[in-house]
Amino acid sequence: MQPDLILVGVVGKPHGVRGLVRVHSYAADAATLEDYAVLQDAQGRKWSLRWCGADSVAELKDADGKPLADRTAAQALVNTRLYVPRSCLPEPEEEEFYHADLIGMEAFEKGLSLGRVLMVHDYGAGASLELGDGSLVPFTKACVPEVKLDERTITIVRPDEVSGEEGRGVGKRQAGAPA
Repeated sequence: MQPDLILVGVVGKPHGVRGLVRVHSYAADAATLEDYAVLQDAQGRKWSLRWCGADSVAELKDADGKPLADRTAAQALVNTRLYVPRSCLPEPEEEEFYHADLIGMEAFEKGLSLGRVLMVHDYGAGASLELGDGSLVPFTKACVPEVKLDERTITIVRPDEVSGEEGRGVGKRQAGAPA
């Protein structure tokens, strides 16, 4: 798989018997998945998508423009991740970041490396960064005041009450949170 691919959706369970599937979109507006000329899975297969009404139901077509034949073909794609090249996505707004851009950045606190960002977690209450030293850090302006995309570094400032050993595992960044 190419390193510049961004996850935009995951194929869910089949819908009906004619090869339709449910697709969970990670885009802010699910309709944009239709706008991408080509989606790609981890095996390099090319797909196009057309939404079919409500409830995240979609028709997937292969590179030859052929839709999935039936429910069995749709079932075979459950949990298939759909990607687009990073170059297809719009540039994020100021103080917004794609998770893929943050992963791999070196995190520093008071000049000392805490390791690289391994994962960005977001369960709905705000994002947190999982760092190479095993800690989770809230992805808020207060805890991550500086993100240098060009240098691939971030600055971490943890509150005193969570910066010691007892603070490991605490975490989340919300844009606009007070510093």
